[in-house]
Amino acid sequence: MQQIEEKKPIARKLLLKLLGSRDSIQMNASAAVRVGALFGISENNIRVTLTRLQSAQLISLVERGYYKLGDKGIRFAKEIHQWRDDESALVPWQNNWVVAQTNTLPKSDKKQQRTNERALKLVGMRKLVSDMYIRPNNFLGGAVEVRDKLHTLGLSRKALVFSASDFDSKTQSKAMGLWSHLKLEALYEEGCSEIEKSLARLPSLPLEEATKESYVIGDRALYHLVFDPLLPSPLVDVTMRERFRNLVKEYDDIGAQIWHRFLRQNEQDKS
Repeated sequence: MQQIEEKKPIARKLLLKLLGSRDSIQMNASAAVRVGALFGISENNIRVTLTRLQSAQLISLVERGYYKLGDKGIRFAKEIHQWRDDESALVPWQNNWVVAQTNTLPKSDKKQQRTNERALKLVGMRKLVSDMYIRPNNFLGGAVEVRDKLHTLGLSRKALVFSASDFDSKTQSKAMGLWSHLKLEALYEEGCSEIEKSLARLPSLPLEEATKESYVIGDRALYHLVFDPLLPSPLVDVTMRERFRNLVKEYDDIGAQIWHRFLRQNEQDKS
């Protein structure tokens, strides 16, 4: 049997992802503790995390001691599931670029600087030259759409975001190679292989093992999709990306069914 590489998840992320995996999921504290035990997370850690998530309004307590996502948690869940619709927001590429110019941003605010860097990374922008980040202009709304995404993710509004074209041949060549180190086609191919093998294996696994494996492999695949730069052809094999994305959707749906069975078993064990 293939060994699944495993890293203990953070309790906060684990609980929010589970509660946000589908609409209207509720979970009581004992079920949350059982979920944590799958990954070696202590009961105390889980209970403290539930209290903190409730204080932060990410989850709320409903009747009979069950937790569900709060208003802030619902927004968090929508961000998590945005990957499902990303492909529909793309248009054919005309060899032009969206540029974010950051030379107007102060370097002294380290926290804002980290937020800026994360926002740029999440939108797939790479540094072309000092204080200038670019990505292909292949989103439906163009530079306006990218600017809105960056601001939503926390990029300082002092940064200039605009479209650009007609780079000289040397600059265009450099721009075209900015994402090559990501080896995206290899990532898609490996991701498809891992998911297909797991899909074949899951029906024969005990419920607890299937629950754990579906989280570990699903979480890894979702990480790749969240940080995927959504490049156009010829910068990436778009067909291969779409195959990977569709497989992840199938795996995510099956994983949600497994988790629901796991939580229902917890209820049956108590009754």
